[in-house]
Amino acid sequence: MTNHPHTLDALAAADAADLEAILLEVCSSPRWAAAVAQAKPWSDRESLLAANAAAMAGLTVADLHDAMAGHARIGRPKAGDATSEREQSGLRGAEAALLDELREANAAYEAKFGHVFLICATGRTAATMLAALRERHPNDAATEAEIVRGELRKINDIRLNRLLGES
Repeated sequence: MTNHPHTLDALAAADAADLEAILLEVCSSPRWAAAVAQAKPWSDRESLLAANAAAMAGLTVADLHDAMAGHARIGRPKAGDATSEREQSGLRGAEAALLDELREANAAYEAKFGHVFLICATGRTAATMLAALRERHPNDAATEAEIVRGELRKINDIRLNRLLGES
């Protein structure tokens, strides 16, 4: 993810290719990036976040899979990726046995749903992520897709706020 903050005006003024690249760092769904870009210019931060919510609401299940493809597996932040390491910082210091349980639960979830377990990990511990994973595993695919949609929206909101220089 881009290390330097942008202003709304700078984002809105970016050429189409640059804006697409910036937005795809936030969310790897091309349909999401296109929908957010089409909503510009954004009058304020809230309108950018509203564009995120509207774009997320319009994604198909295939688009959700595109979005999830850009996320590290819970319990395994991508090495050298500051974004996934920051978002999964709640794993630091977790006991090996807990991390093993998380890996096993992830594998069972992925076998059932065909994609990574996605949760807004910011501010969550390994234990709370494991509990959420176990709670969501019994869901049917349609229910889980809607939960994933909501989690992606939260992650995108956090990433958009960081992009604009706010924690």
